[in-house]
Amino acid sequence: MTQLKNDTFLRALLKEPVEYTPIWMMRQAGRYLPEYRATRARAGSFMGLCTSPDYATEVTLQPLDRFPLDAAILFSDILTVPDAMGLGLFFAEGEGPKFQRPLRDEAAIRALAPADMGKLQYVFDAVASIRKALDGRVPLIGFSGSPFTLACYMVEGGGSDDFRHVKAMLYSRPELLHHILEANTQSVIAYLNAQIDAGAQAVQIFDTWGGALSHAAYREFSLAYMQRIVAGLKREADGRRVPVIVFTKGGGQWLEDIAAIGADCVGLDWTTDIGQARARVGAKVALQGNFDPNALFAEPAAIEREVARILASYGQGSGHVFNLGHGISQYADPAHAGALVDAVHRLSREYHGSV
Repeated sequence: MTQLKNDTFLRALLKEPVEYTPIWMMRQAGRYLPEYRATRARAGSFMGLCTSPDYATEVTLQPLDRFPLDAAILFSDILTVPDAMGLGLFFAEGEGPKFQRPLRDEAAIRALAPADMGKLQYVFDAVASIRKALDGRVPLIGFSGSPFTLACYMVEGGGSDDFRHVKAMLYSRPELLHHILEANTQSVIAYLNAQIDAGAQAVQIFDTWGGALSHAAYREFSLAYMQRIVAGLKREADGRRVPVIVFTKGGGQWLEDIAAIGADCVGLDWTTDIGQARARVGAKVALQGNFDPNALFAEPAAIEREVARILASYGQGSGHVFNLGHGISQYADPAHAGALVDAVHRLSREYHGSV
């Protein structure tokens, strides 16, 4: 494999010295970019993009051609895994992802088995294609949804405001939900390891809906399974460590517990002060975040002020990967995203000594 020309992101995840704070943005390849919209139109559908390694490569590289980002992230969707488990993923116009066969009855749940990785070969082919196209420019991040987040979609049949079906199962038939989570956990371990084999140089677990759980339920139904995933991952490839990032949206109250599961980095949403988070976890993990995505609707001068505030809150030294607190909005102005990247690179150097 080609040697990395910019490994700042990987070094920051491992709290090694860096010249500046690296940045990437969740959902950085997406609808806010006109070039993405053009490629999606050619592909014909969102799944047309995801299932084509060529299209996935094209859109993964688009934000890197616009902005000097410090990492690329595989273009895919967290729901490819339950789709490979036979639930029939489709995207309804204006309604987001849905499943033809949501898990609502006991027989279907008992019959659920871990995903066949052969049905996800298009993802691994995309990873290999993207890694080749990057040619060592920046590292490539692979990813998956957390077992609980996947279960939310699998049981609800799509997105949900209240998660009433999955939470009813959690409280009334917890053994059924555990069966789903077990299948998901085995699937995610195999899925992320296959991405690492194909060339992913770091991986992130998106626990998007873990924050919707109660204090006790979070530990039992989300965190415990993510801990098993982290323990089951390959942690070295190409002669260097493959860092693992865990991100629970709304998980600030469980920060110490998340930091204890063995990941290298914990992602923060915008509701947690990053300086306080650093004080709470100490040197145990790096931190990723945590610019409010909606602050990108402000003027560039305001964006720069917010960047300065977050950098000052984290303080001196490595171990911070700058990111949004969640995915970038489809309505964001690309020029404002560019202002964010520029401000992070420019303002963060004072927080790092010479390397």
